[in-house]
This record gives sequence, structure tokens and C-alpha cells, in this order.
Amino acid sequence: MIGRLIDGRYQVRSRIARGGMATVYLATDLRLERRVALKIMHGHLADDNTFKTRFVQEARSAARLAHPNVVNVFDQGQDADMAYMVMEYLPGITLRELLKDYQKLTPEQTVDIMDAVLAGLAAAHKAGIVHRDLKPENVLLADDGRIKLGDFGLARAASANTATGQALLGTIAYLSPELVTRGVADARSDIYAIGIMMYEMLTGEQPYVGEAPMAIAYQHANDQVPTPSSKNPAVPVELDELVLWATARDPEERPNDAREMLERLREVEPSIRSSHRPLTTQATMVLSDAALPTGAATAETRVLGAGGAPVALATTNPEASDGDDTVALAKSADRRKRRGYWIIALVLLLTGLAAGTGWYFGAGPGALAQVPETATLAPEAATQVLEEAGFTVEPSERNDPVVPKGQVSGTDPEGGSEAQRGSTVTLFVSLGPSILDVPEVRGSPSAAARAALSDFSVAEKNALQFSADVPADIVIDVLDADGNALGAEYPELGAVTLVVSAGPVPEIVGMPKAEAQAALEAVGLTMNEVGSEFDNSGAVPADAVLSATAVTDPVRPGDAIDVVISKGQDLVTVPNVVGSKLSDAITVLEEAGFTVAHSFPAPFLQFVSVTSQDPAADAQAVRGSEVKLVGTLTL
Repeated sequence: MIGRLIDGRYQVRSRIARGGMATVYLATDLRLERRVALKIMHGHLADDNTFKTRFVQEARSAARLAHPNVVNVFDQGQDADMAYMVMEYLPGITLRELLKDYQKLTPEQTVDIMDAVLAGLAAAHKAGIVHRDLKPENVLLADDGRIKLGDFGLARAASANTATGQALLGTIAYLSPELVTRGVADARSDIYAIGIMMYEMLTGEQPYVGEAPMAIAYQHANDQVPTPSSKNPAVPVELDELVLWATARDPEERPNDAREMLERLREVEPSIRSSHRPLTTQATMVLSDAALPTGAATAETRVLGAGGAPVALATTNPEASDGDDTVALAKSADRRKRRGYWIIALVLLLTGLAAGTGWYFGAGPGALAQVPETATLAPEAATQVLEEAGFTVEPSERNDPVVPKGQVSGTDPEGGSEAQRGSTVTLFVSLGPSILDVPEVRGSPSAAARAALSDFSVAEKNALQFSADVPADIVIDVLDADGNALGAEYPELGAVTLVVSAGPVPEIVGMPKAEAQAALEAVGLTMNEVGSEFDNSGAVPADAVLSATAVTDPVRPGDAIDVVISKGQDLVTVPNVVGSKLSDAITVLEEAGFTVAHSFPAPFLQFVSVTSQDPAADAQAVRGSEVKLVGTLTL
């Protein structure tokens, strides 16, 4: 698929990801000269109307949304047997990849991501769309800081709310109880999935785990999601409450839609960002003499731990001497002084490390730099450009149906993307297009031929050719870029043209001239009148086509047909030869354009007197026709 031209517009460059229903590629929109994400349905699903309908539904659902936190959909179509969708390309990572790298996020990071996700989801809910497949894999974190919600493959109108026969669509870890038990989803089902995602972001794990999917589904249907702080004590109570609200088992107890939850999140956001609470909270109390156990000291400060047990922190004895107190205070001050030196040293060390790290990743070897565009350059020039940009170049080769052999076809990472300065960039030099076997399509309908030749660039317009032997729309021949018959092998995406039968040339002999001209023009031919003749046979009337001859072989639209127009029959007046000698009568009739029939031998012609003729004298007869003579021999 790499290098293939989809629908004559989208040039596939590399694969980004592969899912259960489709594969996503990085492609170039040749018409608008921009990079796009091209989502192509798996070939084995192309014949399944259910999957095809769901694929088209994703495009339609996302196209209805115009929001900065939703991935834009630009186009959708069909190329041969491939259903595809063109989306906005966002270089970056998914929330799932972020969680793999960092395990769990801080409350502030969680709030930032959830704000963007809920904003995009609120736009979907407002448009009447339920996502139905919310999970970290569908949250895209772009390199430029944008956060977008994508993959509306299971999206459905919010008013549908009916079971599909496939109740457990979506990822099992994020399914709401009503989806598990009844197969019904609405906007509140998306809210449940949001709550599970928040729990996972704050704790680094999902609330329910199990060896089998149905075991996890059972927990969703019967258990209440615990608070994130039970796993991570640093989680503020405000986020605990949001997670519990979003994951309530009863949909009626959840937010009605993403907008309601987003408003609540923004209400508590200031208190979350200003909170600097310790990981645990303990109550401090002073116990009087009456509260102390028998025989205890006079006054003791105690702290109640989590279990309620008092823990002694310090003891003050009123009988202790002032000198002891002075020594204790001096030792305490000395300890605080030494601790201050260590803190200052630690701060200086951390400041140096931060500055060094900032330099390394900001301007030093670890900084990110943009990979230059080098496609179509000579390898030497491209290598120089990449090295001047701070990269190490590793040469490689690959077939490319567009870039000529010997020129650079691209890099990995792609030109325009960012990579660590000093890292290795693979420079691909084109080997030219792959040489492919050409399927035999002569004798096939044109549509079937186009599908079979999908690895080549088939001209949008067929070359029509009239044929009396090949039915209309059947392929007669396949031509290469030079107009020659295509051989057994040909370069990938090479230009080819189908020669398709236009059926026979219309039969116009015997038609009136005006009708014949209209019949030829209807199929793209022109009529060239080259003359007129008498038709003494009487078959073709005057001003009708007597004969038609093709000027070219083969005949194609735009060619001319030479025609001869009939002048009808050539009629002549029959001379009167009754009473004449037979020899004289023959001469007169032949000079008038007739042939003569009689029954007398040649030596006796001058001795025969004509007694009758047929046709009769002064009658109209066709020139060249026969006149029969009857006579009497006189010696």
C-alpha cells in the first residue's frame, strides 16, 4: 500500500496505526499539497455491509462536528474495493501511550486533558451524537499541544438508544452498566467511560480487572467504581467526587451530557490547582491529665493517627531544669542550621540540573529540530541538508511509483516532523516504481477492468472504438503511456488507457440524408458527403444514402464517414422504332441508353421489319434497361 495513489489524489507515504476495522496511513493530498491521515478499511471487511455502513457512519458523524477538540474529517470515498476516509493529520501520541510512559498523571494534568476531551464530547452530544467507544486510544495529544477526540467508528445518533444485537461494542474496560446489561447507549454512557478514563489517569490502573472480558463486564454491571484516592492519596476530593458522579451505576444519577460535567470540572479546577495538601491528614489534640492513663506524666502532646491510636511526639516535664531546656534548644537550633545548609545545597544542585537539562533539550544535543523536506532532491544534496540540520543520515532504498529512480523519495521521520537533534534519519532513494504483472482484462466490462488494474493509473476517460464484433462497453485493448498495447508487466501506478468498444457504426444506407447525419452525430461521428449517383435498382430513393464508407480504420468518435447520396432512378423516353428495320432499331435504342432483345439471327437483321416494342414508344424507362422487339422477316 506504501506509495499507492488512492482515488487519483492521495499518495500513501507510511503506516501510522492498525486497528480492528481499518489501517491508518500518512498520505499526501496531491491536490491541496498537505499531509493527511488516510483511514482505509481492511479488505476482508469490504464485503460486509455492516462494517462498511459503520465506516461510512464514522465519516458522517465526525464531519458533522466542527470543534477544535475533535479530529476533522476532510473526505470519504471508495477506490475500487477500498473504502477510505481522509482525516486531519496530527503528529503526536495517544493518551494510552502517555499513560504507558508515565503510569499515572497529576491532578492538574488530568484536569487539562479532561477539559479538552469533555469540550469535544460536548460538541458531539450537542449535535446528537453518542461516541460509544471512548478510551485513551481515541484521545490524541498533538506535538503542538492540541488535544483532540477521534475515532467515531461506533458513533450513533443519540436518539437511537436501541440494542444492536452486538451489545458489547466498544472496549470492555470502559463500557457502562446499561451497555453491558441492555446494549443501550446514550450520552450518559459516554460520561461513564469518561469517569473510568479519569480513574485510570489518576491511579495508573483500571478499576476492574479480570481474566475474561465477561468477568470485567460483570463488575461494571454490579459494582460501584471506587474513589481514585483509595489508590492514590494525592487525588483531591473534588476529583473523587467527579469520578463517582460520572460512574454512578444508575444513568439517572450521572451528568446528563458532557457539557454538564465540563461545567462542574471548570468550577472545581481553581481549587484543584491551588491545593497543596499533604498526602495524609492527621488530627492533633492535647490530652489533659484526666484523659491520660494512670501514672502518666503531667502533660503530653499526642497525635491521633489514622487508626485513632495516640502517638507521642514530644514530652514536657514541668520539673525539668532551665539548664536542660537551654541545652535542648541549642541542640535543636544547631540541627536546624545544618538542615538549612543542606537545603540550600540541594536547591543549588537542582537549579543546576534544571538549567543543564533545559540547555540539553532546548539548545543542546537533545533539542528537537525539524526534519528538512528532501523529497525529489539528489541523494548527495539531501544528505548535506540533513547533516547541516544536525542529523545523522542512514541511506536506504525503496520503490516509489512517483519519484524517479535515483532521487530521494522521502525520509523516516518524515520531512516536516520533529526529531531529536543528532538522531539518525533514514534517507530513502527511489528505485523507481515496482514492476507488476498485468492482469488480462480484454473482453471484460470496463468497470471490472478498472478494478483489476487498480495498481496502475487508469485514465479517467476511456478511448472509445467502434466495432461490429465487440459489444459496447467491452474492453478491446489496453494501451500504455506511449499508446502501444500493454505487455505482461508494467510499472506500478504507470499510466494506462482502456480501449473500449462503442458498438458498431450506425447503419445509415437507405436513410434520408438528414436522418443519417443525425444518427452519426449522436455517436460522435461526422458525415462527409462525397457525391451522388443514380440508383437504377430502385432500392434507394432520391436524397437518401446510397453508400457509406469509413475513412479510418479503426473508427473512433470524431472520425468521418464518406457517403454517396442517391439521385433515384435515371429515366429515359423510349424511342419509337415500330416499322423500322431491326438493324436500325437496335442502333437507335442503344444510342438512347437501352439494351435490345430480339429473336433473329444477325445475318437477317436488315431483312426484319419491327412490328412491336416493349416498353412502348414514348414510355419512361430506366436507362440501361431492356427493350424487347418483335418483327417480320421480308426477303
